[in-house]
Amino acid sequence: MADTKIKKGSFSGKLPGRKLAVGFVLLKNFTLIAFSSIIDLLRLAADEGDRSRPERCSWSILAPELSPISASCGLQVAPWETFDRPERFDYIVVIGGLVDPDLIYDSRTLQFLRKAADRGVSIAGVCTGSFALAEAQLLCGRKCCVSWYHFTDFVERYADITPVANQLFIEDGKFITCAGGLAALDLAAWIVERHLGPGRAQKGLHIMITDKARLAANAQPQPPSMATVDEMRVRRAMLVIEQNLSTPPKTQDIASKVDLSKRQLERLFRNATGKSIQEFSRDLRIFYGLWLLAQSDKSITSIATESGFSDISHFNRIFRAAFGCTPSIARRNGIASMNGLIRSWQDKHAGSPGARFGPIGLSAADPLITSSGRNKDGDMIREIKIDAAGFLQRERRPYL
Repeated sequence: MADTKIKKGSFSGKLPGRKLAVGFVLLKNFTLIAFSSIIDLLRLAADEGDRSRPERCSWSILAPELSPISASCGLQVAPWETFDRPERFDYIVVIGGLVDPDLIYDSRTLQFLRKAADRGVSIAGVCTGSFALAEAQLLCGRKCCVSWYHFTDFVERYADITPVANQLFIEDGKFITCAGGLAALDLAAWIVERHLGPGRAQKGLHIMITDKARLAANAQPQPPSMATVDEMRVRRAMLVIEQNLSTPPKTQDIASKVDLSKRQLERLFRNATGKSIQEFSRDLRIFYGLWLLAQSDKSITSIATESGFSDISHFNRIFRAAFGCTPSIARRNGIASMNGLIRSWQDKHAGSPGARFGPIGLSAADPLITSSGRNKDGDMIREIKIDAAGFLQRERRPYL
C-alpha cells in the first residue's frame, strides 16, 4: 500500500535535495479543482513512484490562523501552519473561487503577500486568487490573466490592471496569474518542468491520465459558440475583439497580440469565420447595442459609445443597415419587436458562411430577449435570455 501519511508542516520549506518549495494560501470559497490539480502534480513529481514523498519538492498550506477554510463545494481544508518567512518558498500560490461582492480580504493575508513580494518570492494568483494580488497592490500596471467568467468582475474593481481572458496563464515579472479550473494543472506542469525538468512534469501528468500540458498562451475554452472555431489564433483574436468592444482595436494590433502578421490573420480569420475582422467586430458591437437597448435604461448616445461606435449618427446608420429601423424606434417598439429584428437578421443571413457567428440557432419558441416573471415583491422583472450559441454570453455581458 502506498505510504500517503502526511505530517503537517513536514513538507514546508527548502531542504537539501529539494529543488521546489510551494506554499498555498487558500481564500474563502476557493475552488477545489484548482488546488487539487496543483498539489497533486507536485505530489506525483516529488518522488520516483507514487508514494507522496517530498523528496524533490515540498508544499505547505498557509493561513493567518489554523481554522479550517471552506472550498466553494463545502469541503474544508485545515491549514498546516500560520504565515511565517515567505522566503522559505519558491512560490506562494493563492487560490480563490467564488466572488463575493462584500468580501474584505484579511489584512494579514495581504501583508504576507506584500512581504513575499518584497523578498523576491514568485507569487501566483489562481482563479480569483488574482483578485487578492490586486488588493495587495502587487499588480498595478501589469497584465493579469482572469477567467472569461470573472472578466467583468475584475474590470469593475481594478481599472489600473490590464485583464487578459484569452490565455490560460500569464507570467509578468515575479507574478503569475492563472484563469483557474484545469488551467491550474497546466500551470503546475509549467512550474514543475521549470524546476524539476520535463520528465517530472510528464510523469505526473501521465499518472493523472492526461497526455500533455497546454501552453500558457493557449486560448481559454469559451462558451459554446467559441467551439465553432478550431484555429486557436483566430479564437484568441475573437476574444481580443470581444474584450475591447467599446474601443475596437486595429487589425494590426490584434495580429500582434496573436503573433501573426496582419495579412496572415485576415486570411485565417475569413477562412475560419466567413467574415472579415471588421465585419465580425461590427456584428458583435451592433448586437451588443441591441442587447443594451433591451436590458438597460442608458441613453442611445451612451449605448453607441459603449458599443464602440464613434458617435450616435454612426450607430444609427449601422443599426438601420442591420435591422431596418433606428435604435430609438426599436426601443420604443419593445422587446417583442427586437426579437422580430433578430429573426429578420437571421433570415437575411441564413446560409451565408459567417451566419453562425451571430446570435443564431434559436427556434420561434425560444427568443433571444424575453420579458417575463415577477420578483418576490411582485414587481415585473425583465429577463434577458441568452442563446447558448450567441456571442452575448461571454466576458462583457452579465450572466443572467
